[in-house]
Amino acid sequence: MQERRGKRESRVDQAYAEIRRRILDNYYAPGHQVLEQELAADLGMSRTPVREALVRLQNERFVQLIPRHGMRVVPLSIQELREVYEVLTSLELTAIERLARAELDEAALAAIEKPVDEMDLAVRKKDVDAWAKADERFHRTLVTLCGNRRLAAMVEMLWEQGHRARMTTVRLRASLDQSNREHRAVLDAIRQGDWRQARTRHAKHRARAMTEILNLLQQTRLGSF
Repeated sequence: MQERRGKRESRVDQAYAEIRRRILDNYYAPGHQVLEQELAADLGMSRTPVREALVRLQNERFVQLIPRHGMRVVPLSIQELREVYEVLTSLELTAIERLARAELDEAALAAIEKPVDEMDLAVRKKDVDAWAKADERFHRTLVTLCGNRRLAAMVEMLWEQGHRARMTTVRLRASLDQSNREHRAVLDAIRQGDWRQARTRHAKHRARAMTEILNLLQQTRLGSF
């Protein structure tokens, strides 16, 4: 009996993780709707674990369960995203100040510079997916190296909440080159140990990028107010 329950919970976890990944990566875009039985068939599972996984995802506000119509991916909330980016920016600014004050060695600076170089290469190759992954590595490296594990954990949670918005709009953004320049400017200030300039540059970058992403969501009607 215990073994059977464990297998069922394992299948629920698998279904939950896969559906959630598809939503976060925008494979299931905001507003996407699919019947429960079709989703179960696609995942190669019975409907029971898929149903339980969808209930969990509904509790987390990723999907809406509609009787006889399956599940619908909940549109991105403009107000919630604005709040996420405001908190995320504040935490990243603290991380950046810590880095600029720390007199980082060349290995640490190289770790920050590597994803910036990868972003430049991705733009030249017009590889948006590679750019998005490098952009994520750049921001994560900043908070990982800052030395505050609690801050890094909080940023990880917020970063995941904003992931859907980034993946939904990244192919529509006109300023990938500009983001690269802004990232490198932040790195230069950190390298010089100028924490005030590093904070100022990053705050401007986040404000511009946030405005662009939220505007795109409104224009494409993929976000809700």
